[in-house]
Amino acid sequence: MTKQKVSYSMDSTLATVDNAEQTANRFAAEAGFDEDEVMQISMAVREAAINAVLHGNAYDPGKKVNFDFEKTSSDLVITVRDQGNGLNVNHIPDPLAPENLMKTSGRGIFLMRSFMDEVEIHPSQTGTEIKLIKHVHGTTEGGKEASQ
Repeated sequence: MTKQKVSYSMDSTLATVDNAEQTANRFAAEAGFDEDEVMQISMAVREAAINAVLHGNAYDPGKKVNFDFEKTSSDLVITVRDQGNGLNVNHIPDPLAPENLMKTSGRGIFLMRSFMDEVEIHPSQTGTEIKLIKHVHGTTEGGKEASQ
């Protein structure tokens, strides 16, 4: 697989969430991930996009969400950046805590971490960047896919 990178900037709308999910789905499938992994990657990107649009930018029409989709021989790397006030990672509630189990929100970062191999969160005063990394399956000498 050759290195490929696509970047784009979108408005803070729910259409952005759908577009990001579709792009992730395409990139993951082209990178050779199986159907379950494609679904997981797409879901992680959807959650990151929802967080950027809803929590980061608060649907502000003057703020954008930036996406980078990059595939290399070893990784699929998806970066989502909002233009909000930054996320305090110390204030993210544990969705598995008994008091949070019945809440209808608050599981996005938990899902991202569950579905991806690496999740990096970089908050700043000018927004939050979330980098989602999924390792591409290698091949053995015979050309067969190696297990993860």
